Amino acid sequence: MSATIFLGGGGEGYAEPQNLLLNYANRHGLIAGATGTGKTVTLQILAEGLSQAGVPVFLADVKGDLSGLGASGRSDFKLHEAFMKRAATIGLDLAYSAFPVTFWDLFGAQGHPIRATVAEMGPLLLSRLLELSEVQEGVLNVAFRVADEQGWPLLDLEDLQALLVWVGQNAKDLSLRYGNVAAASVGAIQRQLLVLENQGGAKLFGEPALDLADLMGVDADGRGRINILAADQLMASPRLYATFLLWLLSELFEELPEVGNPDKPKLVFFFDEAHLLFDDAPKALVDKVEQVARLIRSKGVGVFFVTQNPADVPEDVLGQLGNRVQHALRAFTANDQKALRQASATYRPNPRFDTAEAIMQVGTGEAVTSMLDAKGVPGIVERTLIRPPSSQLGPIDPATRAALMAASPVAGKYDQRLNRDSAAEMLARKANAAAEEAEAANETREFTAARRYGGSVKRSSRTVGAKDEGLADALATAFVKEMKGTTGRRIIRGILGSMFKSR
Repeated sequence: MSATIFLGGGGEGYAEPQNLLLNYANRHGLIAGATGTGKTVTLQILAEGLSQAGVPVFLADVKGDLSGLGASGRSDFKLHEAFMKRAATIGLDLAYSAFPVTFWDLFGAQGHPIRATVAEMGPLLLSRLLELSEVQEGVLNVAFRVADEQGWPLLDLEDLQALLVWVGQNAKDLSLRYGNVAAASVGAIQRQLLVLENQGGAKLFGEPALDLADLMGVDADGRGRINILAADQLMASPRLYATFLLWLLSELFEELPEVGNPDKPKLVFFFDEAHLLFDDAPKALVDKVEQVARLIRSKGVGVFFVTQNPADVPEDVLGQLGNRVQHALRAFTANDQKALRQASATYRPNPRFDTAEAIMQVGTGEAVTSMLDAKGVPGIVERTLIRPPSSQLGPIDPATRAALMAASPVAGKYDQRLNRDSAAEMLARKANAAAEEAEAANETREFTAARRYGGSVKRSSRTVGAKDEGLADALATAFVKEMKGTTGRRIIRGILGSMFKSR
């Protein structure tokens, strides 16, 4: 297997061959450029090269174009002649080939379902996803702490909804132990959960949860599998998209063992539309991303951020991205010109050309590149003609996608949703037990009252005397009895959300 991945080169005025060194592919990278300048093709050829080298890849297919990785390029393609001309210019023997792909989809339509449990997502990322205030995030942390202490597994949104109802009902007691737990905050979280559910977010949570090992497989020929997340529909909920990818990155960081400095990565993760991760993100979340980016390379995972402008990525994170492919940026406004100067200043200058001018002048399929050299030092910036892809440029048809899914090594593993005994069921039993206990207590009071009056006093006549139970007790008794029936179960279902909903 080659120790490098060929990105491109050029003729006169362009760079010598530009290569990504596999042993530095876990030093992270950046693919940037305006819309339509070739970022998707660059991502595609990097995924091809990594797969060919036996490195699994995870990427999000935002526009649907990257599904073409599962099909071979063709000589009858309209750009075939242009591809062959480019290949001859940069010294590439272009051979068309398909690559092993696994399709995933949060909604289960264009790929295998991919899920996480609520507990795995955790309160920090959930707060980001639900756009909670600091106070509301504190209440959510209390809820997670209670679930942990009580042994109530949080697997899906029903579990979290049931838990929040219980927290609201016991807010007074919880406030004494954890600080103020306001009913208004609980209600705000519940409303945000409803919004998330309406956006289809409930499909993300549940079991079977994703097994990270299924992202890190190779095919019979030793090529790394390319995991493609269908994200065209998911992009309608950008916060859900960004939060899910950050969760997955965090899981890799937490679960994978330390490997030091491997000869090649165990997985390379492409974070497309990276600006969605950082837009309006609280400092605690940005700090977490920085920490993950800094430390995850020791787990053998490389992360490439894909975005329109390098300024979309915080400076502390940008400083850790050693391998860079910068496609064209436009400078029509004062802000654009400032961003262009900032982008060009992050490269080692090349005496042959002005970096800022080069970034404006490169055409589609060209880029300004800087790869880490053999000593791990960023190379001098170069103008580069990006190589053509070996796989199909553009999306595959639905029939081809269905055939690839049927032949996938995880076919059928995640299709059927599981419903283990968890917080919702446990709290439902707790509510039932409380109702039965209340009914038994009322029956005991009725029996005691009947004996006190010699068994001759009817319920309708208990209106006299200081010890009389009163109309309120009579109504309470009737209510508890009714709770045992079908109507009662409907009332409980109304109070406790969807805890008793048939799964």
